[in-house]
Amino acid sequence: MINTYLVTGAAGFIGYHLAKRLLDEGYAVVGFDNLNDYYDVTLKEWRVRQLQSQSDAFTFIKGDIADEQTVGTIFAEYQPDAVAHLAAQAGVRYSIQNPRTYIDSNIIGFFNILESCRHHPLKHLVYASSSSVYGNQEKTPFSVSDNVDHPVSLYAATKKSNELMAYTYAHLYGIPCTGLRFFTVYGPAGRPDMAYFGFTRKILNGETIQVFNHGDLYRDFTYIDDVIDCVCRVLSSPPQGEDPAKIYNIGNNKPVNLLHFIEVLEHALSGVYNREICARKEFLPMQAGDVYQTYADVDDLVRDFAFKPSTPIETGLEEFAKWYHAFYMDRTER
Repeated sequence: MINTYLVTGAAGFIGYHLAKRLLDEGYAVVGFDNLNDYYDVTLKEWRVRQLQSQSDAFTFIKGDIADEQTVGTIFAEYQPDAVAHLAAQAGVRYSIQNPRTYIDSNIIGFFNILESCRHHPLKHLVYASSSSVYGNQEKTPFSVSDNVDHPVSLYAATKKSNELMAYTYAHLYGIPCTGLRFFTVYGPAGRPDMAYFGFTRKILNGETIQVFNHGDLYRDFTYIDDVIDCVCRVLSSPPQGEDPAKIYNIGNNKPVNLLHFIEVLEHALSGVYNREICARKEFLPMQAGDVYQTYADVDDLVRDFAFKPSTPIETGLEEFAKWYHAFYMDRTER
């Protein structure tokens, strides 16, 4: 029986929504996050306050997963039954200019988590991988059985490394591990560094948005509620039998053209703000480290968990637009 979950990156987008759901379901949650300034810290602090006000069963600890002693102390004190390791340095483009940050957070930090799992046995370690591991391969949809030995960014390389490290620890020490390759997660309380969030801010400010590869990009946009449904199902079902290490794609299985995505966003914002909103666009070539298309094969997810993400972007972006309006209006009024 699982009573206590450790959620690293609890002040992050997916971590916040996961912790919220686990608290709703009556579990105790220990949230761990360093609240770094990669993006707006006030948003991260808002997420933490929401969780703290939601339930006394939430404990927040500020700290860095790259700090071995801090990680070990948390495991020793709280003895989590399962861990959702979502803390990482995110962002493909940021990794080009700031590579060391990715080694510290995504390699050393993940090693610290694995070591603590080894010394404090638990029922399941679920960790965040990324669709970025697929690189620029032409075969679609992307399957977990595909060769992913040619990452096109250091961020992707660190995520592939995490999968290899988890596999090794699972087989050496019997730690049930499941990696989740997330495909472009979006929704309310999302990450400001993601394109749809930045587009929204610029569109509402009357600024020009940059559209790379002249809009000829496709993404498997996956709504946050679908993602959390998947994560919860996976968390409660650790790998059984001879293979204690699994990997799944978490994607909508329906790539959307970037220009169409922008059109849907314009429509959602127009409805929420009660005026016609259109983006001014600057069309640019493909950015270094970016990929043309992401497209998830989720057959394994359907087979093992009887679930497939399905929220259409029209619904997801409308919910995001409503949250954005309420959140930033509230901040302006204060």
